[in-house]
Amino acid sequence: MADGILNEAQTWQQVLALILAAMVVMGSPGPATISMTAVGAAFGLRPSLGYTSGVVLGTIAVLLTVAGGIFGMLTSVPGVAPVLAVASAGYILYLAFKIATAPPLAERGSTGTKPDFLGGFMLAVANPKAYVAIAAVFAGAASQADALGVSTRLLVLAAMIVAIHVVWLLAGTAFARVLRLPLASRIINLVFAATLVLTTLFAVLR
Repeated sequence: MADGILNEAQTWQQVLALILAAMVVMGSPGPATISMTAVGAAFGLRPSLGYTSGVVLGTIAVLLTVAGGIFGMLTSVPGVAPVLAVASAGYILYLAFKIATAPPLAERGSTGTKPDFLGGFMLAVANPKAYVAIAAVFAGAASQADALGVSTRLLVLAAMIVAIHVVWLLAGTAFARVLRLPLASRIINLVFAATLVLTTLFAVLR
């Protein structure tokens, strides 16, 4: 009985440690998280949901790729890592341009262009920070005296991916409320676009 209670307590401690590690490492500013805030600020909540879904599912795909060891095999092939980096940088520059040039919310019609599901998915799977951060958290959890199975770690990290990106999106949509004024909209969009480019450069070059 005592052993069962002790094991359960250890399990919950490891779940909490995994959640905290994910918040710090995976939730830190990077291309995907900054893009969520920027898109939310530039386009509002509802128009950003397709892009959000793409980023979330793409990041979960990265999680599964890392957990299955596929990422290690891919990056061992010459030329694959640079292709991923170039693809990610190219789309992020395009996304930064769209954010920087987005008109104020009050001027947008229902047909205005916005980042979509496919764009979000492609950014996530080509995001170099995602692989490094997820691999660090996943490997760190696996290296401990582990009461958690692989499936539990995957479920916890998948839930954290959803929560982290939703929080970053909501942070962006909070800015959207003050972006009805053209000058404020232009300044905020330019700041977010520049931040997105800078965080991408940092993730690729470090």
